[in-house]
Amino acid sequence: MSADEPVMTSYAEAPNHTLTTGGTTFAYRELGPKGGVPVVFFVHLAATLDNWDPRIVDAISKTRHVVAFDNVGVGGSSGTVPPTIEQAAADAHRFIEALGFDEIDVFSFSMGGMIAQDLIVAHPGLVRRLVLTGTGPRGGKDMDKVLRTTYYDVLRATLTRSDPKEFLFFNRDLVGKRAGKAFIKRLGERTAERDAAIGLKAFQTQLRAIQRFGRSAPSDLSVFTMPTLIANGDNDRMVPSVLSDDLHRRIPGSELVIYPDSGHGGIFQYHADFAPRAVEFLGSGGPSEG
Repeated sequence: MSADEPVMTSYAEAPNHTLTTGGTTFAYRELGPKGGVPVVFFVHLAATLDNWDPRIVDAISKTRHVVAFDNVGVGGSSGTVPPTIEQAAADAHRFIEALGFDEIDVFSFSMGGMIAQDLIVAHPGLVRRLVLTGTGPRGGKDMDKVLRTTYYDVLRATLTRSDPKEFLFFNRDLVGKRAGKAFIKRLGERTAERDAAIGLKAFQTQLRAIQRFGRSAPSDLSVFTMPTLIANGDNDRMVPSVLSDDLHRRIPGSELVIYPDSGHGGIFQYHADFAPRAVEFLGSGGPSEG
């Protein structure tokens, strides 16, 4: 990018890129000013590049170099979806390493937060600042029930010809329904070069990986020394809201934000509050920040 070229800060218009490493081609998008520590976005269950709320990505990209990517076997990335969250974290590390980053900030949501945790456990010096939203710790209570909840809400969405995220992410009261439809509308702002939706087999593999994560022995999160921001709605049915409190207790010095009258997608329902909060927490990405 030349000095005279304007900085891309619109996620809906960010170009698609690919990078091949270790036999895997990763699809990704980047925007915002280059330089400093990048913010890497770790996406949720079944999600592609097109599932990030542009109101949050755009706000962060005004001051930070943002990179979002498709997990292996999903969207524009090649390969087969890995059977464990631990392997997904190893795949993410391959991608980050191939981009030449030796330090990153992380913005994660739901399954992405689980992948981010396993990434930090395996590479403790990689992440400088951590945002965990709508997620929980390895071995968290009732996390393994996500499979049943997800299938139930996908069925409800099918019967009403709705997007499953309207059921999975938002309360089914009037406010929640409005927030869900507004979120889906924002996701549709990108009209060109959109990702292919996840396949059924890949979706089921990711669900089982989350279930294994929920049933396995907890990781020692007391070793997470980076500043950490945790956020969720107060009525998360996918990853129970109590698990955000659990993360807060396990990660020393972490900040916790719980939004009222909202579900798994609380940060999207309250994006007008959360986006600037995340921007402030992540800071400028300069070398002097810790």
